[in-house]
Amino acid sequence: MKNKMLKGVIIFVSLAMLVGCSLPGLSGTTKETIKIGALGTSESHILAEMLSILIERETDADTEIISHLGSSIVQHQGMMRGDLDISSTRYTGTDLSGALGMDPITDPVKALNIVKREFQERFNQTWAPTYGFENSYSVAVTSEFAEENNIETISDLEPYADELRFGVDNAWINRKGDGYDGFKETYFDFGEVYPMNIGLVYQAAASGHMDVVLAYSSDGRIKQFDLKVLEDDRQFFPPYDSSPVIANEVLEKYPAIQDITERLSGQISTDKMQELNYNADVELMSPRKVARDFLEENNYFEEKGEK
Repeated sequence: MKNKMLKGVIIFVSLAMLVGCSLPGLSGTTKETIKIGALGTSESHILAEMLSILIERETDADTEIISHLGSSIVQHQGMMRGDLDISSTRYTGTDLSGALGMDPITDPVKALNIVKREFQERFNQTWAPTYGFENSYSVAVTSEFAEENNIETISDLEPYADELRFGVDNAWINRKGDGYDGFKETYFDFGEVYPMNIGLVYQAAASGHMDVVLAYSSDGRIKQFDLKVLEDDRQFFPPYDSSPVIANEVLEKYPAIQDITERLSGQISTDKMQELNYNADVELMSPRKVARDFLEENNYFEEKGEK
């Protein structure tokens, strides 16, 4: 009896050791999980899903999307702590003043070069090439008003400015640097200015309650309410070109991720991002479906073969 019990204990211990050991043939059963951070916007979630789909297809890693993060600073802190491996959407103007604590820069090429260099040197992170769109503060009017008055640029509004109602984001009205005070110095003052929740400005313009609004250039509601984003012809607003940011140790383990970000580079225009956001926010498509449809339509699955 004792011999049988002893034999059973030996078998149990041996099995436990096999499970705990990384033996040839067993190590591949556990995949590493790459954590991708996304802001609480459809835009950020859509891009996170694109990265997730391509990484899981083209590497042996799993992915997990950590969504609804409150700000780029929250993403940055998560990256610094090692809680995130990739930030799906970071914006040049935001991180110049936020993570880097630097003054705004209006030249988009210079701004991109600075964040690339500084993130590499300070944080050991790679600021990947831009997706091709920016999500910046913009001035918008209805397409009807623009067509009737031949309005293409912000400066074109100046002859009408005294009579126009300007709806703006609450947070922007007193913002230093690129807020309303700076805007007036670069351009002009409007007749009446109405601070409001950013989510209300688009419908306020479409319904005629506002003549001009401060919008986000890639917001899907621009398409929904048929608004026209005006050219910032005096280059007042800092650039907010969007890119993923990746921890260098992740790129060392999975160099294919660099190839993925390079193939996405320059492929999503601001108008296209408006459309993708519209699909998610207005048509209520899931961000993953929006992401997958974009990848399929643009032949991202052809080279590697569909899984």
